[in-house]
Amino acid sequence: MKISDYVVKYLQLQGITEVFEMSGGMITHLLDSCYRHNMKVVSVHHEQTAAFAADAVGRMTGKPGVAMATSGPGATNLLTGMASCFFDSSPAIFITGQVNRHEQKGARPVRQLGFQETDIVAMARPITKAVWSVSDPEQLPEILAAAYQMAISGRPGPVLLDIPMDVQRLDIPHEPGLLPPMESSPAEDTTNFLQSVWTALQQAKRPLLLAGGGIRSAGAIAAFRSLVHTLGIPVVHSLMGTDLLAYDDPRRVGMIGSYGNRWANLALGRADVLLVLGSRMDVRQTGADTNSFSENKRIFHVDCDAGELNNRVTGCTAYVANLNTFLPLAVQYGARQIRCVCAAWAHELNELKIAWSDTKELPDIKGINPNEFMHRLAAQSASATAYVVDVGQHQMWAAQSLELTERQRFLTSGGMGAMGFALPAAIGAAIASSGDPIVVIAGDGGFQTNIQELQTVMRNKLPLKIVVINNLCHGMVRQFQQSYFHERYQSTLWGYSAPDFARVATAYGMEALTVGDTGELDNAIKWLWRDPLAPNLLQVMIDTNTNVYPKMAFGRPITEMEPFVKSIEMEGT
Repeated sequence: MKISDYVVKYLQLQGITEVFEMSGGMITHLLDSCYRHNMKVVSVHHEQTAAFAADAVGRMTGKPGVAMATSGPGATNLLTGMASCFFDSSPAIFITGQVNRHEQKGARPVRQLGFQETDIVAMARPITKAVWSVSDPEQLPEILAAAYQMAISGRPGPVLLDIPMDVQRLDIPHEPGLLPPMESSPAEDTTNFLQSVWTALQQAKRPLLLAGGGIRSAGAIAAFRSLVHTLGIPVVHSLMGTDLLAYDDPRRVGMIGSYGNRWANLALGRADVLLVLGSRMDVRQTGADTNSFSENKRIFHVDCDAGELNNRVTGCTAYVANLNTFLPLAVQYGARQIRCVCAAWAHELNELKIAWSDTKELPDIKGINPNEFMHRLAAQSASATAYVVDVGQHQMWAAQSLELTERQRFLTSGGMGAMGFALPAAIGAAIASSGDPIVVIAGDGGFQTNIQELQTVMRNKLPLKIVVINNLCHGMVRQFQQSYFHERYQSTLWGYSAPDFARVATAYGMEALTVGDTGELDNAIKWLWRDPLAPNLLQVMIDTNTNVYPKMAFGRPITEMEPFVKSIEMEGT
């Protein structure tokens, strides 16, 4: 069997139904094999899009998304999306074409021998779980099987196979087979750890659970929700954990962190026992002052990566475990214990939420209040399968205020923080969801990064409901400059411009509308949903000087947030 045929048939046997790519000479054998074996090929207009789309497929399905690119610039254009998968634990398989083996420089003291020859394997190694250069065709079956298993095992993530063009066209005497089911490692005895956790929670006056994106990555959402019901304690979440509980779940408190809901950060500060699941407690969750974060509370931390435990926040009672094995055991154990009673604490948290409503953080705003807009958007978007959100101020307004249902997903670029993520990732999410509607939320700056993919949306008739929050600037960095650079807005406001996105969308054949008045919002959102399966774009104009609040005052405890207090040092992240 031809190598390129083997690759495609192998992926199909594992349940992979589509690949994302931008064509190039060094992947023509692979593309031809996709065509001949009826693998769906989603052709995009930049390889970064292919990578982000694969990222989204991995998050939505738990199976690796697949992205392909040619050698040289095609391969290097994948790197940002690769890193996004790596930092956010998304399973993905990246396949790059490479120049023929006889055209590779090898040990020669030259920069390059073959046209577009580039050592993508060396470049990708720090941002992947594993990389392979497939120079021996006989090794391809073993490498491909290892790559697939590596992508989905442990902490999921990306892998890379770099296949020279002459290898792709060779024959091997093998037929691909279905991988045997992965054998889960037997869970260690968790009894002592769980007994410590339950004893502490039952004795606590203000217990709290911090839930992170690792719960989704582990495929443990059902067990997590069961555990929350079993424990009966309030839950705060990180940015990457926004979709773990429905907005109206009585145990959900809100998002914590640099731009977290003020009441949620206050809850985190007041808690006396904290159980952390699938969150690495990075600086954007805890602030720089980790001593104040951990003082007066006992912290239990569970993560599959030992390196994340007692890393920034020390003194935790730590347990290394994959959440897909740990959480079911915790549910079984918890069912035999006394349910936590924290009615007074729940009442206190509800009072904080009322006192510090997200829609009141911008009391003097001119025009549309973005937090209020997110609530209104969610009220009319019940049919959406997912919100795919770009990076910037709108990302924080969305995480603060969207009212997600139990079945809806929230996808964003967390660790990488890549502008331009949303539109490509929404393409992947829509295809992975078999054509269910997807809401895209982007800012004017990030949307221009991959705006060319409007053509991909229209060609594939994808039901994307695109919302562009347009403040005519790079808002988050402009806010940073306002705080630290005496309002010198170089490259965020000065030297930056944005088009009329409604007119741009129309040029691509997409219906579009602009709204700039609060009184017109509900009708504009209704227009967005008048045909749930039609792609369209709503441009929402907001005041250029609108800031995101609350914002953690860097260097201070997590409970002290702008605009009421100021940072005592400049954040570096």
